[in-house]
Amino acid sequence: METPRTSPDANGSDDDGRLKIYFLPNLMTAGNLFCGFLAITKIVEAKLDPVVDPTYPNIRAALLYILLACIFDLLDGRVARMVGKESPFGREFDSLADIVSFGVAPAFLVHRIVLRDVFQGIPELGWLIAAIFLICGAFRLARFNCLAAMPQSKQNTSGEFTGVPIPAAAGMVASLTLFLIWWEGKEFAVGSWRYVLPVLLLFLSYLMVSEVKYPSFKKFNWRSTKPFSKMLIILVVLAFFFALWERVLPVVAPLVFTLYLLYGFIRPKISRQMRHDIEEDDEEDEGNKAVPPDA
Repeated sequence: METPRTSPDANGSDDDGRLKIYFLPNLMTAGNLFCGFLAITKIVEAKLDPVVDPTYPNIRAALLYILLACIFDLLDGRVARMVGKESPFGREFDSLADIVSFGVAPAFLVHRIVLRDVFQGIPELGWLIAAIFLICGAFRLARFNCLAAMPQSKQNTSGEFTGVPIPAAAGMVASLTLFLIWWEGKEFAVGSWRYVLPVLLLFLSYLMVSEVKYPSFKKFNWRSTKPFSKMLIILVVLAFFFALWERVLPVVAPLVFTLYLLYGFIRPKISRQMRHDIEEDDEEDEGNKAVPPDA
């Protein structure tokens, strides 16, 4: 969440010195943190034995909790901006929740289902790979908070993230694991495709601390009026997803996160007009600002 620009909010307190804590946005953040805790609990309880648990219910539950935490994280900032209740407290609370749900939980997940078995002779190496993801995620969040606290930072006005956001990285790990379980079934615990996850973990660690720019979609206007046809398509897609989510989610979720990761590399090569059309949704009655042509 961005730092408010009004002077009282910049300090996160009222004129009488009391700390501002807004209920609804922070309730979303608390939901994020709670899902992260539940995911870790399910990972601890998991048994990777295709005979005892052929469908891996605890691992599946942990993955769903991580993805649900992504939804809560998406909502908290949007709710804060829509109601005009952003605060430094909310930003810090959000980062603490993110490091649990999107740092500790995915790193522990990959260590539990892959790294522990791969590096049985050298367990410290497995710990190191998982810890790299966690540390890079913490670094990414600390850098974001520092930039957000700087009034003249481009991050506050450009609608861009520097490095892939940690929720997107965690969502990629969780959704791909869900896809592999769906694809391989009970063979997941002994299959070779799970070895992709540690490689992905290291790649995402690099992306989080990289200088690759990703859109935040903060300029997307959720209160804008939509044409009837567009609104109807959105409702049909949502209804289809909720009706068949158990079959659709293992395929759609990794596809969405993969497209977002790739978009960061493709984004500099497309025109500014195309980027504007993808990342922003202006109110028609407010008049669209002209988009400068490519240099």
